Amino acid sequence: METQLPTSDHPNMPAIRTRPRTPIPIPRTDAAALVEEVSSWLTVDADEIDAKFTGERSRIVEAVTDMNAAAAGPGPHREDAHYHQQLLLSRIYQTVMQIPDRPSAEGSVLLHEVTRLLENATLQAEDAHLEPGLLESAPPDPKQFLSWLKGIVRRHRAFKHPYYTDFINREARSEDLRTYVIQESLIDGRFDDFLAMMQIGTVGASKMEIAGNYWDEMGNGDPEAVHTHLFNKIYEVFDVRPEDLEAAMTTTDLHSGNLAVLLCRYRHLYPEAVGFLGMTEWLAPDRFRNVVRAWERLGLPEVGITYHRLHITIDSQHAAGWFHNVVIPSADSAYMRRGIARGALWRANSSARHLDERLELARPGAGTAEGALAERTPVAAG
Repeated sequence: METQLPTSDHPNMPAIRTRPRTPIPIPRTDAAALVEEVSSWLTVDADEIDAKFTGERSRIVEAVTDMNAAAAGPGPHREDAHYHQQLLLSRIYQTVMQIPDRPSAEGSVLLHEVTRLLENATLQAEDAHLEPGLLESAPPDPKQFLSWLKGIVRRHRAFKHPYYTDFINREARSEDLRTYVIQESLIDGRFDDFLAMMQIGTVGASKMEIAGNYWDEMGNGDPEAVHTHLFNKIYEVFDVRPEDLEAAMTTTDLHSGNLAVLLCRYRHLYPEAVGFLGMTEWLAPDRFRNVVRAWERLGLPEVGITYHRLHITIDSQHAAGWFHNVVIPSADSAYMRRGIARGALWRANSSARHLDERLELARPGAGTAEGALAERTPVAAG
């Protein structure tokens, strides 16, 4: 029988409740228990994990593979498996995207294998939403390619989604905006880190554009104007605490945040990151206008809306610069064009599913006729 490793008590990690100290065998089909087990490694030294679980590798890999299969399949456990798949990947990313003040599992061979299984399953699921043949229809000229790509996204449900144009703009209450901010935190709350990760290896105009974008995120050198600092001011308005975050996340919330991290951390996915973040910048200003209108309609404290007001203007400029200095120079090969389009469409498709789910949760019955509202019920941590 294995010895359970200690659970995380890192101040920046969501609370992870575990079973009693006496080790209990974990069935391979129990997605929640699998997440609990792997999460308990995250503040353990990487070499210790690999030494302790040498004989357990096959069991753990098989359990993750089974969970991925259940998340992709039509069976009754699909929603639960998909939620826990994305929850585990999110917890792993939290571990590798922060400076630890104690031992960390980062660097564990076994944890890396688990991570890659989760990442590959996530990308395969996203590819399944792409229209067959669409990527192959992209024009070869970089400027024409950009026009083609923007045209597809303009016609996409995500472009002017009713969650923003109708619900947030006209109907949302304070508690709805509180939920919205929590769910947006996985992207808006760490956009500077995405830029820092994806710029590695870039050169010329692309590197300068990403660097300029990053410097804006850094408040152009003013600590009080750093965008993540401004975003965190919204938490103060709504008294959002660290322990509130994970429990409020649905599957699509976790999936959206995980996609952003996944694309930015790997060099071979740089083209997809270009498309994904470019569309994120392009879609943000119009969405944030609706958030500002809701904030003003509700008379909420001005300090909490600075982030969104700022990004209405800045992201319009960033999107234009991104398209001109990153997308067009990068779109000079079929390989790059395919990746950029793939990432842009992943952003549009995942965003549409995400917003469909939010709208259904806010106004039951308001979802799409296609029924693409799976995984709507969040499962609280523990």
